[in-house]
Amino acid sequence: MTQLSSSAQKIQNLLSELGYAYTVIEHAESTRTAQEAADRAGCELGQIIKSLIFMGKSGKPILVLTSGANRVNEKRISEYAGEKISRADADFVRRVTGFAIGGVPPIGHVEKMETYIDEDFLTYQTVWAAAGTPNAIFELKMDDLQKMTGGRIAQVK
Repeated sequence: MTQLSSSAQKIQNLLSELGYAYTVIEHAESTRTAQEAADRAGCELGQIIKSLIFMGKSGKPILVLTSGANRVNEKRISEYAGEKISRADADFVRRVTGFAIGGVPPIGHVEKMETYIDEDFLTYQTVWAAAGTPNAIFELKMDDLQKMTGGRIAQVK
């Protein structure tokens, strides 16, 4: 087994610490986009978790875990969050998560954040998430996604 990069290893270690037996897979090819991740995982686009970071007007980070097949309805997320939101820039994403855009996992962030999980994931037994780099992903059970993130299942599209 090849050695994982430090960011991917951080997620592998966290999964183990949390008691999950999931395996981070680091690919030679990119998994940065949802389509690339689905191609590498051999799954449907809808099973890919896009970890999108938004910034509330107050400056708080908001994480939306949405299906790779969907676009987020920012007005709806603003209503859930109780404040106007905007898409976060790369510097904000790295500061609050500790990861670069394209590799943001659903767990292991620098800051705790309000999290919303796309209800469309409920149609799948397993989903795939980024694991700290634009080349690393891991498969997990949908039930565990909510447990490990503490996220609220919501309509996000």
